[in-house]
Amino acid sequence: MLCVALSALALLAACSRGGGSAPAGPAAGASAPTDAVLAQDLERIERAALARPTQFAQELRARGEALPAGSAAQLDVVALRGLLAALSRDRALSEQLAEQLRRWPDGGLRATAAVAAASIDAEYVRQNGDLREARKLLLAVDGPQVNGAGAVYRWRYYHQLAAISGDAGELDASLGYGHAALRLAEQLGQPWRQALALIDLAFTTYRADTPARARQIAAQALAEAQKDPDPMTLNRVYTMRGILYSDEGGDPDIVLQAWSDALDQAVRAGADSVRALNLANLADYHLHQRHPARALEVAEQALPLARAARNTGAESVARANIGLAKIAMGRVAEGRDDVRAATTLDEQQGALAYASAGWKELGEYLERAGDLAGAVAAYREHRRLSDRVLRDETRKLLLEAQERQDAEQRARDIELLNRDNALKSEKVHQRNLALALWSALGGCVVVSLGLLWQAFRRVRRTNEALAHSNASLKRQSETDPLTGLANRRHFQAAIKSLSGQGGLSASVFLIDIDHFKRINDGFGHAAGDTVLVEIAQRLRQAVRDDDLIVRWGGEEFLIVARTREGMFAPQLAQRLLDLIGGRPVRHEGRDIDVTASIGFVSLPIPPYGLRLSWERAIDLVDTVMYLAKAHGRNKAYGVDRIQAEDALAAAQLTARIESAWSEGLVGLQLLSGPAAARAAGEIQIGGSSAAASA
Repeated sequence: MLCVALSALALLAACSRGGGSAPAGPAAGASAPTDAVLAQDLERIERAALARPTQFAQELRARGEALPAGSAAQLDVVALRGLLAALSRDRALSEQLAEQLRRWPDGGLRATAAVAAASIDAEYVRQNGDLREARKLLLAVDGPQVNGAGAVYRWRYYHQLAAISGDAGELDASLGYGHAALRLAEQLGQPWRQALALIDLAFTTYRADTPARARQIAAQALAEAQKDPDPMTLNRVYTMRGILYSDEGGDPDIVLQAWSDALDQAVRAGADSVRALNLANLADYHLHQRHPARALEVAEQALPLARAARNTGAESVARANIGLAKIAMGRVAEGRDDVRAATTLDEQQGALAYASAGWKELGEYLERAGDLAGAVAAYREHRRLSDRVLRDETRKLLLEAQERQDAEQRARDIELLNRDNALKSEKVHQRNLALALWSALGGCVVVSLGLLWQAFRRVRRTNEALAHSNASLKRQSETDPLTGLANRRHFQAAIKSLSGQGGLSASVFLIDIDHFKRINDGFGHAAGDTVLVEIAQRLRQAVRDDDLIVRWGGEEFLIVARTREGMFAPQLAQRLLDLIGGRPVRHEGRDIDVTASIGFVSLPIPPYGLRLSWERAIDLVDTVMYLAKAHGRNKAYGVDRIQAEDALAAAQLTARIESAWSEGLVGLQLLSGPAAARAAGEIQIGGSSAAASA
């Protein structure tokens, strides 16, 4: 597990009166610097303060006492002192300085002081692990106050929001705030501010599963940082570079060099807290290189350093990597407890993105170690958090291919809307024509009747065209633009016809493409789109026209098949496995091997004829689908019986599906895909492997 401190350095990078070659005062916009020496000192402290916040706070206190009360220079010093106190977790001092800013004398600096006070309050609670409250404090600032603050203070505000929102999993909001910070940095003409804004944008883009674009943004950040270098900015850039190249497909030599460069810069700055985080991330590198003993050694160096510096983020990462290293070395129970404790701490702090990644990584390590029950539990926790962190709407906003498709969809909608408006205008015209005809009826009955007939025909054609247009709009709004399958909006309407008062009566299948991220990273997102389109076509081949196929989100598909004689759920599940994994997907002359993990159930469920709501049914197949993943992927798990008479009892058994299976309270069927069956040497009968039931 790895991590990067996103907002602490960003805050300190906002408090000086200038930077680089173009000094600019934070109260700016308010008054220009009157003391060049003070401006340079604030610049120096700002860019190095993360390394030694307490030491610099003492220096600033003496400088501030000699400044005129209510001046822009005094405001700059008080704001910087407040952020240093927040970073040091000095509650009394940070509250005192924030209150001083809130009571700033009337004048042109009131808005700037209000924004500065909110940033101090937010940073203090963020340092104490409450991301939700930090974000709430920042968003409570009135829009006119933010807009009226000095340019650098606005830069700090948006940069801080971008970092906190990203850590909290609000990726779409983080992107918006990050771009606002970048525009302000460009206006200020300060390269190191641009570098920090770009780093946060890179991390948010990476979290949105677009690593290639994230690396491009990080390269821009490094170029900006090198224009006006300082140890802490370079440390941040090198740290991000290490993170972005740490995933599958990254260059390990680049990763090791990045971590080494980041550590060198932290040592140069004397920043023990930052050095602890860099060591924790270096441990993650050794884990990825299959060197668990070395990873454990490095993480154990980071842990006491993080605790001494009171850096809870670095402490969480170090403890998680200690646990993962122990699991890899065979100390499974001990390591599992370490990772669970670290990940739970992230979730309690509100760092949902870190917590989600932590549960997933724990599941992968436990799966490799043979602790399948533990792996399933970890995957379920990952799924619970990832549903909150990576909502479907967020993915659509962030994935480039999807953005293009959305733009095309909007263009089609506008065209249809224009046609709709034209048809409505035509109807108004026809009504006016009808009135005119009626007024002329007394003088020319025969002619009027003829005109009325023509008007009637035109109105009828207009109504038919309007109905067709409305139907087309509805159809497009309920269709996934990439695959042409139904989307969730259509599902919500269609599922009602399959659900009676007693619950759903159908077979439900949840299909998840295995290792889809590897496909995107190894072949590109265009190849990922090709795979999704091809899999959608293969799913259509497997079912009948009246069955419902839905693109459930990302690389997941949902099938609801009407119960019919002669076709049982296991047969259809095997057919799905064979169609998906039977042959590779072709993209630009290259073959891409694709398999899927499937969970399925037929309702009502024996032996009590249990019928579930569609929500409960999907939760059940989602659980057994993760069993398929935990047991090697390219498999389908199906529930063929459950000792439950009502939905509540079924939900309780679902929550502990593997132990319930072992106790005989749940019956499961296991099917293997063609590649898995061949690897296991199983005898194929009609292209299907034998089903195992327990």
